Amino acid sequence: MNTIDNFKEYVQNITSKSGYAKPLAFGLGIRKSKGDKTLDVNFPAINWDSAFGTAALLQDVTGYASDKNGFVTVSKEQLQKAFDNFAAFHNEIEKHPNIVLIQQLLENYNQPKGYQTVDVVAYFLFDKDSAVQDAVEGYFKLQCLSQLHVKPHGLSLEGVFGQLNNIAWTNQGPILPEDLSAERIKATFAGATLNVTHVDKFPYMVNYHVPNGVRIASGSQVRLGAHCAVGTTVMPAGYINFNAGTLGNAMIEGRVSAGVVVGHDSDLGGGVSIMGTLSGGNKNVISIGDKCLLGANSGTGISLGFGCTIAAGVYVTAAAKVWLYNENKQPIDINGTVVEEGANIVKGAELNGKDKLLFLLDSTNGHLTCRPNPKTIELNASLHVKN
Repeated sequence: MNTIDNFKEYVQNITSKSGYAKPLAFGLGIRKSKGDKTLDVNFPAINWDSAFGTAALLQDVTGYASDKNGFVTVSKEQLQKAFDNFAAFHNEIEKHPNIVLIQQLLENYNQPKGYQTVDVVAYFLFDKDSAVQDAVEGYFKLQCLSQLHVKPHGLSLEGVFGQLNNIAWTNQGPILPEDLSAERIKATFAGATLNVTHVDKFPYMVNYHVPNGVRIASGSQVRLGAHCAVGTTVMPAGYINFNAGTLGNAMIEGRVSAGVVVGHDSDLGGGVSIMGTLSGGNKNVISIGDKCLLGANSGTGISLGFGCTIAAGVYVTAAAKVWLYNENKQPIDINGTVVEEGANIVKGAELNGKDKLLFLLDSTNGHLTCRPNPKTIELNASLHVKN
């Protein structure tokens, strides 16, 4: 296949076969294992709804003929065959990230001496809404989020906790916790030091992918599977969990819990805490709209619409009693009608997702109050990287 026409004909022959299924997404990954346990998988470049010719080639070379989500191991010989089948593009290889990746894998595909076994896998995703079936799929889906192919909740992560192994993340790679003592002894007698950064099912995102146009002051504060859009700044005390993140410029100095989505040009001040969906039985997925400000040590268990502000130290929960007032400080009901004092009390849940609200604590009586927000915030553009 020395010409592009030859390559197109080759792909056409594959895709026209009875039963052929085109994947929604796919990628080549470097897997580290210990026995039958997957420690981690790094997918340097995931293809989402694109590069279907490359997908067909990899399906053909590896013999992957299923229309179900799954993976197959890829030998060095199969990688070489895939690279050779791209011969028509070798003179402009820099324009084709998938071919570059295959070349890099070929040049470095040697079994290292040490704790882990390393191999290459090809993962194919056909159904984004099915539960996670194994650790390889878990790592693939998490990296789909961190590589910004999908927004939080854009694919199913059901079952991911059960499929990922608990790992001791060290300066010598991922290690099963039960093997740490033995590996530390080996390191000591080899004149090396074994340092453990954390023990968890999730590694740090920055060790797998760093999106363009973001600043992350402390890599330990952003889990793999976080979605950090261009213009995101995560300060040292900020935190973003997996399947959560930002949709544009955002200043994150507080906690973005699992499932939470923060809109463009919003600011989460120091000590902010937004309720997630992983514990406590909370099923409400929280979103923070564009141009919202959450003051220091504030938080919310309800979603905020466009242009909302929660004052410093104020926490708004779904069950909280909220006293409503208009811009003239008159008591109002949920529809904005002026009412008698006492008839203006609603639960926080009734304000879920509404725009331009200002939440304050009345220092004279301790009431949580809400009134129209007179202005929206403007972020300092110089603090948000664009490239």
